[in-house]
Amino acid sequence: MTPSLERSDRPLALSRSVLGLLIKLNLMLGILIFGLLISTLVAQGPVMRALGAIPSPDNGRVIFGMRGIMVIGVLATPVLHLIFTRLLAIVETVKAGDPFIGINADRLQTIAWAIIGLELMHVAVVILANGVTVGTQKVDIGDKFSITPWLTILLIFVLARVFDQGARMREDLAGTV
Repeated sequence: MTPSLERSDRPLALSRSVLGLLIKLNLMLGILIFGLLISTLVAQGPVMRALGAIPSPDNGRVIFGMRGIMVIGVLATPVLHLIFTRLLAIVETVKAGDPFIGINADRLQTIAWAIIGLELMHVAVVILANGVTVGTQKVDIGDKFSITPWLTILLIFVLARVFDQGARMREDLAGTV
């Protein structure tokens, strides 16, 4: 392999490694969040005290909000898994030297829809957090609106279309040869 090709393979190898790690971490965190959620149901008093919310009739909204955020965290796990595994599959096709295939267009479109789902989950977390107060303090989870994820979603939908067109053009070219 030439030195320039080896250099260009390094980011690809790094991407594969990082995605593999993210897949494992995501599953681990999903299991941990689920365990925390279950523990708040089984041993509400000690767990909520450890989390800084003393169970009382006045803290019902706090506990509900915290559990709601945990549920969203658990639901985000398979969505993130879908994103990471689809992206890893795309990286594998790049490694194989054949990325402009129809399935990659489908994978990108799936990733874009999944990110929309994550952004809607983020909105739900913000709504839940805004409904929670601890004493006189509001829970601040950084509920600022950002256009960046929405632009990213548009970019991914466009890239999916580019991949689809590239795959079609390639098929047409193969048919004429």
